[in-house]
Amino acid sequence: MTTTLSVNIGINDTDRQAIAHGLSRLLADTYTLYLKTHNFHWNVTGPMFQTLHLMFEQQYLELALAVDSIAERIRSLGYPAPGTYREYAELTAIAETEGVPSAKDMIRLLVEGQETIVRTAREVFPIVDAASDEPTADLLTQRMQIHEKTAWMLRSLLED
Repeated sequence: MTTTLSVNIGINDTDRQAIAHGLSRLLADTYTLYLKTHNFHWNVTGPMFQTLHLMFEQQYLELALAVDSIAERIRSLGYPAPGTYREYAELTAIAETEGVPSAKDMIRLLVEGQETIVRTAREVFPIVDAASDEPTADLLTQRMQIHEKTAWMLRSLLED
């Protein structure tokens, strides 16, 4: 990961590179979950179809906005944002889902994806905090809040 122009925003090069790499992992997780959620939106069936179809749509639209914010933060730090499936596959902690799972399995898989993103964000946070990178800290805090709430809402659908 190399920068193209000198960036002097009060964060040293080593920290900016580490933050950009962490954000690249977050971007890959977010894009992978976006794709999974969109896939499930298209392919969900069963008695909860209408509810899940609409819920998954809201979630993938939110994720689409998130990938842009994360990528733009990486660019603000002076590094290129990853943007290929190969790069995402190498960086993400979210497993690809084969076939078309049942609606309940879709929900479980999306809970796992939401929680994975929270864990990735938490892993990046210490370096961001130590570097006094408040804009990235704000982005991570917002992402954690959104993903924790979404995971809770999805888990609620699995309770009897």
